[in-house]
Amino acid sequence: MMLSPQLFHKILGVAFFLLPLCVQAFIPVADDETGDINHHLEHRISRLEGVLRLEKRITEFGGKIFATNGKKADFNTTLEKCKEAGGSIAAPRNPGENDAIQYFVKTFNTYAYLGVKESLIPGKFQFLDGTELGYTNWHSNEPSGKGEEGCVEMYTDGTWNDKRCNQNRLIVCQF
Repeated sequence: MMLSPQLFHKILGVAFFLLPLCVQAFIPVADDETGDINHHLEHRISRLEGVLRLEKRITEFGGKIFATNGKKADFNTTLEKCKEAGGSIAAPRNPGENDAIQYFVKTFNTYAYLGVKESLIPGKFQFLDGTELGYTNWHSNEPSGKGEEGCVEMYTDGTWNDKRCNQNRLIVCQF
């Protein structure tokens, strides 16, 4: 059985949420029993992580985990799917994060939306939270939409292009 990145994230969240309740249910719990529970959970998480890496569904850089379900969607649906999974749409803030996202774009041989949108000033782009882009990797002569292309996609070479938001692109989330 293959777990989707969303399901993995939810299982992980539930496990950490329920761990204190499980420990309280076994009062008194010796330190070695708590250690056994922690070791068991760490082992299971490590195995799940291994499966997801093998399936080319997760990668990481700089403390962030990037994940894909291998499906495509328009920009707004991508935002929703990432939020439902407890993350956000992938938004590279440095070359290493850009490479982590590019890994999926190359693996699936398709483009992916990034968590970058055009600001109210045509041709000027920012992160979704409104902060300025401190790092960019625009393709030659991009951005070129001048107000007509409000989203940003990543090409398979890792460079960026401004694009209309209604195309279906690979869903890549960050956690």
